[in-house]
Amino acid sequence: MPQRRACDLTIHNRAELISQSEFGAGLDADLLTRLAESSVAVDYRRRRFIYRTGDRADSLYTIARGRVKLCLIEVETRREAVLDILPSGSLFGESALYDEGTREKCAVAYENVRLLRIPVGEFREEMTEHRRLYDYTFRLVGQRLARAERRMAEFALDAIPARLDKLLVELSERYGRSAPEGILIDLALPHREIASILGSTRESVTVRLNAMRRAGIIDIVDRKILIKHGTNSAVA
Repeated sequence: MPQRRACDLTIHNRAELISQSEFGAGLDADLLTRLAESSVAVDYRRRRFIYRTGDRADSLYTIARGRVKLCLIEVETRREAVLDILPSGSLFGESALYDEGTREKCAVAYENVRLLRIPVGEFREEMTEHRRLYDYTFRLVGQRLARAERRMAEFALDAIPARLDKLLVELSERYGRSAPEGILIDLALPHREIASILGSTRESVTVRLNAMRRAGIIDIVDRKILIKHGTNSAVA
């Protein structure tokens, strides 16, 4: 049976997708329905921009399927700094809640994605009425600020090998799944993407990963990094 298009999803379908998201868990049926009524389901193909720096910040998004990359792109050189890669269920675009001007970041479909776009006015109105939604969003903003501050400290204090080790620990916690030989980071990350996250070069990342592979700390399985059993202490 062919998969339903985003434009064919009913209010009930959209409410169900919201209920399965991180922020929708535990919300009552009436609130889910109101959010669904105001939302629009949209599909983006891999590498397509969801929004760019300078676009109007008028909506929040939840990821119903796929993953989304948040990044900054330097206008003159087109160099990219990857800020985060968000999994299915995540909410993003939250800067619209406190700055209804223009976007400072870019959001890109890391793979084919389905999103629900919720106008910021409706989302903010529901936040004021429902403590659970307010608390979730407040924690989300705080967690992302803390992650950004931690990353800045690592840039200032850590050499590239230490940054990479910490990144692998973080990715294993967020995307790791058990495999016979260890923990597989279930995210295909080209070396250039890792370098962009670390503020390094692709060559430096490749050298470090190859050294870790020779040491038996990691392996590469279908372009994904496997952290081998008994080596977690070395990746820290």
